Amino acid sequence: MAAKRLNVLIYSGTGSTVESVRHCVYTLRRLLSPNYAVIPINGETIIKEPWSASCALLVFPGGADLGYCRILNGEGNGRISQFVQRGGAYLGLCAGGYYGTKRCEFEVGNKQMEVTGDRELAFYPGTCRGCAFSGFVYHSEKGTIAAELKVEKSSLAGAAIPDFFRSYYNGGGVFVDAAKYKDQGVEVLASYAQKLDVDSGEGAAAVVYCKCGEGGAVLTGPHPEFAPVNLNRNTDVPGFSKVIDALTEDDKARTDFLKACLTKLGLQVNREENAVPSLSRLHLSSAQPSEVSELVASLQDIITIRDGEEYIKGENDTFHLEKPSTWSLSSLAESLTGVSSEKTDDEAGEDSDIDYSKVVKRIRAHDSDHPASKETPYFNHHAFFANLRHYQGFSKESEGDFGKSILYGEVVTSTNTMLEKNPQLLQRLPTGFTATATVQIAGRGRGSNVWVSPAGSLMFSTCIHHPLEKMNQAPVVFVQYLAAMAIVEGIKSYNPGYKDVPVKLKWPNDIYALDPSKPKEKSYVKIGGILVNSSYSGKEYLLVVGIGLNTTNAAPTTSLNALLSPHLQPFTLEKLLARILTTFEELYTRFLRTGFDRGLEELYYRHWLHTLRGDPSDQVITLESHNGVRARIRGITRDHGLLLAEELGWEDRKTGKVLQLQTDSNSFDFFKGLLRRKV
Repeated sequence: MAAKRLNVLIYSGTGSTVESVRHCVYTLRRLLSPNYAVIPINGETIIKEPWSASCALLVFPGGADLGYCRILNGEGNGRISQFVQRGGAYLGLCAGGYYGTKRCEFEVGNKQMEVTGDRELAFYPGTCRGCAFSGFVYHSEKGTIAAELKVEKSSLAGAAIPDFFRSYYNGGGVFVDAAKYKDQGVEVLASYAQKLDVDSGEGAAAVVYCKCGEGGAVLTGPHPEFAPVNLNRNTDVPGFSKVIDALTEDDKARTDFLKACLTKLGLQVNREENAVPSLSRLHLSSAQPSEVSELVASLQDIITIRDGEEYIKGENDTFHLEKPSTWSLSSLAESLTGVSSEKTDDEAGEDSDIDYSKVVKRIRAHDSDHPASKETPYFNHHAFFANLRHYQGFSKESEGDFGKSILYGEVVTSTNTMLEKNPQLLQRLPTGFTATATVQIAGRGRGSNVWVSPAGSLMFSTCIHHPLEKMNQAPVVFVQYLAAMAIVEGIKSYNPGYKDVPVKLKWPNDIYALDPSKPKEKSYVKIGGILVNSSYSGKEYLLVVGIGLNTTNAAPTTSLNALLSPHLQPFTLEKLLARILTTFEELYTRFLRTGFDRGLEELYYRHWLHTLRGDPSDQVITLESHNGVRARIRGITRDHGLLLAEELGWEDRKTGKVLQLQTDSNSFDFFKGLLRRKV
């Protein structure tokens, strides 16, 4: 049973350039979201982390491939080769294209710039030789041209594939004698149409596809991922504006060609390019609107006044507390259309790359009533607070703090980032304060993961002040388990009739569902994840518990609504959020009082993906971090939440040794039966 590959990983370590990585992220997110999470990673991740099982595409951007060699030669390249040979996909752009060949020849005869030598990946069995066009200068646009490319349409699928298009070029190579390697699985996808300044052998291959075992690689000399909207017209290079004009004219053709390349690598590509939306206004509200003023008053010591306006200058973000008088018809129109007026001049270009940490986040405090539906058309505050009160009426333990005050935005960077990366603000927010959103454009997961968070996902982050005095009885590591239990229990107690919704939790904190697309198989897919960030402050731990759960959206895996029987009403985000928060608070309040007692342990196992007949399963796994030893899962410890694994010897007989494994240093691949070391 294989886990679905949802990550597109872009190498951003030694050798890559910031600009090339940003262009990759910008373009690939627009072509692949919400089906994939596009994530920059470094060389250490490639060498040491278990990235391959969840990776759909590994991308090496422009830069200097000697840096790639220095970090990844040996073990790193071995893992990349194995990934591709076993069905993975590799996209090498310019320097990443050189890197993916058997031999690199760059500026031969130029003593200051010459780079020659064999390369380990060797997806392309020949040589990549450059520069295809002379004039290249490192970290400059002086050698940039709009390279004319002739597309080999017979090698690509799709109705909108262009015959020709112009692509950004700056220092890339040509794949020498590409046509001669046809019998080795090489296909030419595009050729240079202009006269080259190096010997290209037979043909002038600019982009090639290489079949490698069960997988494949696309290697390019030019940069089809560079979008002209992100190029700087103010550079002092003569004629560069004309290059941008030419690229702009052919931008649709460039995009269509890149879509066809990604499709050839087996990825699911959007029919239309998805623009990342602008950040929206944030709305602060409480179950009792009058309590909003009290909450704002508690922030006074971190509020500064500038030109008569109030701001919170956080460590990562700046928040503008809008006065009621600024809530005009024009600003309402901004909120509904997603047009943000506070972008700086260099950020305001249409659909260009933006550093969102520099964008001021506007907050409106609703101290007289809940936000109206016209202000927040995708989140009904009245319904949320009504359901919160309804579920709180069933609670025996909670004080009604979780969800009492919420911060909602239609489009945000990340609910976790807004709280956790601004510790001065976080310290002053009460336990149970929750940030939620309709769309996240930079959602975060454990380790290097990014949880794909399109509209239809339930996304929220809740603050908890965990007392230091409770650490012996109630260790903070269990909070992730409580959150996972709250999600599953919240789903099953949403309304009468929902207790059989087939959702499970996977150690330590992922949510899985029975795949409705495979009704004859007992196949599970991930539909949710939990990220808990903690920091120590005085006599308490400050926790931000972030949760993402596919609720009404089918991509990237499946959703809760797809699991429901026809007679059940679909989940709504407002009601489900209220149910999970009230369940979470009840479990957490009990945990503070009793610790992770026998009752909580039994509840955890009841929903465990590794459970058989109500007890911890006899699933056998391989411990990569213990030299491949086989072990049987026996559960978790009640003192520190460690995974218990019973070591097995010859013919899977018990050796008598029991291993205890930590959640933050190991990654459990349930479907492959592997427990991997995380770094």
